[in-house]
Amino acid sequence: MVHAHDPDIAMPRQVKRAAATPIGLREQNKRDKLRRIRAAARELFRKHGYSAATMRQIAHRAHVGLGTLFSYADDKRDLVFLIFNEELDALTDRALAAPRPGNPLVDQLMAIFKCHYEQFAQHPALSRLALQELTFYSAGKQAKAFHAIRGRLISGIERLVAEAQQAGRIRQTPDAKRIARQIFFLYSAAVRWWIAAPAPRVSTGLADLRRVLALQVEGLAAPAAKRAAGRLQRAA
Repeated sequence: MVHAHDPDIAMPRQVKRAAATPIGLREQNKRDKLRRIRAAARELFRKHGYSAATMRQIAHRAHVGLGTLFSYADDKRDLVFLIFNEELDALTDRALAAPRPGNPLVDQLMAIFKCHYEQFAQHPALSRLALQELTFYSAGKQAKAFHAIRGRLISGIERLVAEAQQAGRIRQTPDAKRIARQIFFLYSAAVRWWIAAPAPRVSTGLADLRRVLALQVEGLAAPAAKRAAGRLQRAA
């Protein structure tokens, strides 16, 4: 039986590290079950919708027992994150590597979130489901991994904010942690507003997000930066 603390379930980054070393037959069987469960859940959620798909159907499609399925996920919400956590982990790696040092804060933030919009646009229906379910996702076998991934993203935003504060581009208060959380909240609302459209376009969503973030960063601008911006506006 696979338990909640099993690294294949709870910690995607550990799974990636383990992939570099030879594995035994038992471990390979566990990974194969996990792969089949992910594929079955993804297929049935797409085909029947989240509400209609059942845990029993998913277990049957994955060729595993219902008890085995429950050892990987407590419920259907947990299954959503069994599908997405590994993808979100890799997405967060790409997103945090995207900003260019020295660029304006808004451009750096947009580089991060552009990765997310592009990923979510590939499968809008499943993305809507994940974004809907994670709002109150605090318990379940996959919850620990999800919160760790989200924490990494917010910490990455916090580092960019702190760098902008140290460079004098934005004011020193509030502290970087509070600002990063507020930026994440703005993104979380904006991406849900965008993905709810029948055919969400990445360019439209990013344009709307940039306007929201620009307002936020403008309000945080250091006094000297505000004076310089005012002079540029008057000169224009």
